[in-house]
Amino acid sequence: MNALSVGLFAVYLASLLAIGVYAWRRSKRTSEDYFVASRSIGPIVLFLSLAATNFSAFTFFGFAGAAYKFGLAYYGIMAFGTGFMALSFYFIGKKVWYLGKKNGYITPPELIGDRFKSDALRTLFLIVMVVFTLPYLATQAIGGGIAINQLTEGEVSYEMGAVVVTVVILLYVTIGGMRADAYTDVLQGVLMIVTMLAAVGIVSSGLGGFTTANERLATEWPDLVSRPGGADFFTPQVWISYMALWIMCDPMFPQLFQRFYSARDEKSIKFSMVLYAPITAILFLCPVLLGAWGRLEFPGLTGKEPDNILPMMVDAFAPSWVLGIMLSGAFAALMSTADSQLLVMSSMLTRDVYRKWLKKEASQKHEFVVGKLLVVVLALLSLGLALTSVETLFETLTKTTFTGLAVLFPTVIAALYWSRATKWGCIASIAAGELIYAGFYYEILPSSLTGGFLPVIPVVLVAVAALVLVSLAAPKRTAELQKPTGDASTE
Repeated sequence: MNALSVGLFAVYLASLLAIGVYAWRRSKRTSEDYFVASRSIGPIVLFLSLAATNFSAFTFFGFAGAAYKFGLAYYGIMAFGTGFMALSFYFIGKKVWYLGKKNGYITPPELIGDRFKSDALRTLFLIVMVVFTLPYLATQAIGGGIAINQLTEGEVSYEMGAVVVTVVILLYVTIGGMRADAYTDVLQGVLMIVTMLAAVGIVSSGLGGFTTANERLATEWPDLVSRPGGADFFTPQVWISYMALWIMCDPMFPQLFQRFYSARDEKSIKFSMVLYAPITAILFLCPVLLGAWGRLEFPGLTGKEPDNILPMMVDAFAPSWVLGIMLSGAFAALMSTADSQLLVMSSMLTRDVYRKWLKKEASQKHEFVVGKLLVVVLALLSLGLALTSVETLFETLTKTTFTGLAVLFPTVIAALYWSRATKWGCIASIAAGELIYAGFYYEILPSSLTGGFLPVIPVVLVAVAALVLVSLAAPKRTAELQKPTGDASTE
């Protein structure tokens, strides 16, 4: 175990805690400040926070692992699909920010429940967000376990590594809330970009140069440079499915949805929209290249082993202390996602469950305390999931979180843009979509029904059909009573 690399990593962790203390000193000890930083996050911090929050352990480990198996074609579906998500910052983020500021919303379910005047819909929306975010949160602890295990050359177990990352996140999130979350995201975002670019430079040099590495890949593993990819995975149907999946599911990540509430103004959201696609295009290329190149040095990895390929490649071509810096970037990715997920789920359970059903007269200071306690509970729950996980990061997310959250997309679009939508239409949409998804997930429905597409395509089509048909079946007067309470275009 290299003492210098461990020391550099320790400095990084100490920096996060110092930022958490700084944020705590600026905080107001209220639920609005704790959960959405008193809606004061400016353009640069918001952009880096959105980027860092969305670039998770999956970006460092899952992307590389998937590229190891399927090849360079994975870049297209990830970079373009996620890049197009920048449009949602305008079409969804701007309205969410406006309505949140106007009506004091802190959580995603609050907006949906108030828009349709329905506690049942609000609760259903909450349940779906929590259930499908927990597996995603668990992958951050999984990534932390992988990173620390690699950093210490196996001297610290994967399980202990998962515990360490969970404890560190708990400390600075509990101390500083959204303000600490956003401030640490600035450091983590910059660190992610620098370390990922450096990793590509180091590994390509070790392989004889960028051109040589790709020529070797094309010669030795030609399937990895073709569009179908390894095992002919990326058929046109799968390609279209993933493009649609990222566009629909990413804005539904509760940690991103809540970020829109924290923006200082509309300009902050527009600034993020402009820069998000370019940074995605640049950053996502790195783990895909490293994963595909991994076949040149470490052929034959199976099961969960490909998730380790990125640190394995850096360790093979760089001094041991460099691995410590690179893994700090990996930690930056996973921590910046995990802290946000903990915070938003805590806010939902505090506002949409505790205050809504148990203590309606709770003050903001009371919510502030409850929120902190729930952060601890959720962190321990996600750690438990991570320690029992047997699937790869790629399988964990594509099988659970992404499709499950994409089901909410039609409801959010209807809430913001379709005055004829009703609460029963949205409830039917979510229920039908999740039932169809469960049918595919548990193999009750044959995969042949997807027509070669990922399940998300038929699942969302069913959700849209249910929303439209049930909403149109309701008396027009019912829809009129549930019109949006505000519109950003009227500002």
